Amino acid sequence: MNYQLNKTSKFLSYILRHQPEAIGITLDTEGWVDINVLLLQANQHGESLTKELIEEVVKTSDKRRFMISEDGLKIRAAQGHSTQQVKIKYVEQVPPEFLYHGTATRFIDSIKKQGLIAGDRHYVHLSINEQTANAVGKRHGKPVVLKVKALLMHQQGFKFYLADNGVWLTNNVHTGFLIFD
Repeated sequence: MNYQLNKTSKFLSYILRHQPEAIGITLDTEGWVDINVLLLQANQHGESLTKELIEEVVKTSDKRRFMISEDGLKIRAAQGHSTQQVKIKYVEQVPPEFLYHGTATRFIDSIKKQGLIAGDRHYVHLSINEQTANAVGKRHGKPVVLKVKALLMHQQGFKFYLADNGVWLTNNVHTGFLIFD
C-alpha cells in the first residue's frame, strides 16, 4: 500500500473505530457515518481526503477494515471499535473447531492468568488461520499464535460472531480453551 493510502487507512481506523469526536463526527449505533460529513470534518481538521481516496482505501485494503454502505453514502469500520456508542449487531455464528489469536510473547504470562479479554475493544478478535494470526502478533512485538478451542467454547454456550471482513469475534476466551504451544 502506498504512503497516502496507508496514512488514510490509519486515519480512518482512528476516527471510525476509536475517536470520531476528534474531528467532530458522531457514528450511529451501527458505526456508520455519512461520507460527506466525514470528508467535510476531516478536511476542516487538516486531512486531505477525497471520496475517491476513501473508496480506494476500502477497495485495496487486504484486511477489509472498512465498509461502504450499499447506497455508497456511508462508511464504517467492520469491527474493532472501542467507542461506546457503536454496538454493531452481528449475527451469531457457529465457529470452526479451532480459531487463532495472534499476540506478542510479552503478553503470554498475563494471558495464562486471565485468558483473552477484549480490553478497550468490544470483542476479542480471532483469525481463521495461523498465518493471519501471526501477522497480527507481529504488530505487537515478537509474535506468538494461540490456538482457541472455538467449537468447544460454542458448545458450552459462548457466542461467536463473524464480522464482514472475516474476523471472528467473541467476548472473551478462558485459559481452559487456549492451547499454548
